[in-house]
Amino acid sequence: MIDVSANAVHEPIAKPALLSVEDAKALDVAKMTDLFTRHLNPGQLHFMKLLGFHKVKIERAEGMYYYDQNGRKILDFFGGFGSLALGHNHPRILDARRKFQDEHRQEIAIAFMSQYATALAHNLAACSPGELDMVFLGSSGSEAMEAAIKVAERAAGPKRPKIVYAENSFHGKTKGVLSITDGSLYRGEFKLVDNTVRVPFGDIDAIENAFRNDPEIGVIVLETVQGGGGIIQAETAFWQQLRALCDKHGVLWVADEVQCGFGRTGKFYAFEHHGVVPDVTALAKSLGGGKSAMGAMIAKRDVYMKAYGTPKTAMIHAMATFGGIGEACVTAIEAMNVLYDEHLIDNSANMGDYLLSRLKELQARYPSLLKDVRGQGMMIGIEFHDLSKTMPLVLRPVVAMLDDKLKGSLPGFIGSHLLRDHGVLVAFTEYNRNVIRLEPPLVCEKSHVDEFIAAFDEVMSRGIVRIVKDFVAAQVK
Repeated sequence: MIDVSANAVHEPIAKPALLSVEDAKALDVAKMTDLFTRHLNPGQLHFMKLLGFHKVKIERAEGMYYYDQNGRKILDFFGGFGSLALGHNHPRILDARRKFQDEHRQEIAIAFMSQYATALAHNLAACSPGELDMVFLGSSGSEAMEAAIKVAERAAGPKRPKIVYAENSFHGKTKGVLSITDGSLYRGEFKLVDNTVRVPFGDIDAIENAFRNDPEIGVIVLETVQGGGGIIQAETAFWQQLRALCDKHGVLWVADEVQCGFGRTGKFYAFEHHGVVPDVTALAKSLGGGKSAMGAMIAKRDVYMKAYGTPKTAMIHAMATFGGIGEACVTAIEAMNVLYDEHLIDNSANMGDYLLSRLKELQARYPSLLKDVRGQGMMIGIEFHDLSKTMPLVLRPVVAMLDDKLKGSLPGFIGSHLLRDHGVLVAFTEYNRNVIRLEPPLVCEKSHVDEFIAAFDEVMSRGIVRIVKDFVAAQVK
């Protein structure tokens, strides 16, 4: 029996061999690599090594740049997959968070109403068009999208449980939204929900046929711009026809704006370009101001009330412990104000047009390498030809047999050279591996675009043979 008497003496618990904050800051690349391999993701390290990314230790970040262990500036055209609309360590964000901490404000307010969560919900409703005004707060895009499909499914009702999603979609990695994420890599061998219907992205006829032939469909979920699919957009006519179809068949439309929202395409929401409003939408990534994890679902009031509008149902999907956490809400409140005060949505539109025009010039200059340039605002895709089509004629038949296995290699070569030789960071895409994804912060200026274009132009000018040779040479060093 355990002795619980007042006179019981407990042996002190020994402290494990923990690293301190200062220890962590002082880790060198070799030790970081060792700990990453031991405790995080050794498989991921393989790809980092291929690209040379494993050699970089970031010491600080500011604005458009990282600064590595050697003091080298790295221009960030990756932007954390769209998480850094305000750039790194925006001074107003730092000030807001510092003041919140200095005043010893509350973080966890589950038992009470939070002035910060309610203010953020008001701001999100104020920025959302139409009747989008009911808000759920979470900590990630996956959580926001889980909330979105749950509110829509409940509002659609038990007789209409099926959800339509698109080919090459990416909505998150938690099990609910993984069921509408179209990627065998991410799906693995997990047992997922089976109330889903898959259609080609942007195919209004396929969607209409699905709605007409299956009365159990109650929800359709689409990214307004497919990021992981390779920066893929649909025409305005598609979105307007989708809205009309949903209204005709009583289907609820959920717009995933986790990556393309918050001003990235030159509007607060990407769907605003098309003059339509979904029934439910979701934001995350840049909503956290680059300093906090924040996601939000925003629904039309009638949809929300159908799902959770009574005291009996109100707590079915209430916020989790860290939904509406104080400092994250303060950060998001300040981030939304900065977005408008500094006219960053307008800047995204203007700089996006300039970046696209400069990239189109390079596409015309290097047609054997660059297949397409597309996007809007600060969300741009650069698609390369399959490797065989970039090769001298004599090599094409041989290389063509390997094109599928080699997809992604050319963007990888280019991304590696950009980082190593020019201090420029870019991103890639999940499904079309021939695409480089550009999502720089919305604070991007013309000089930053010119810096990127100069670096990209220099790498392209080497030609395919030298690009490959330089990459191979780097691997053996």
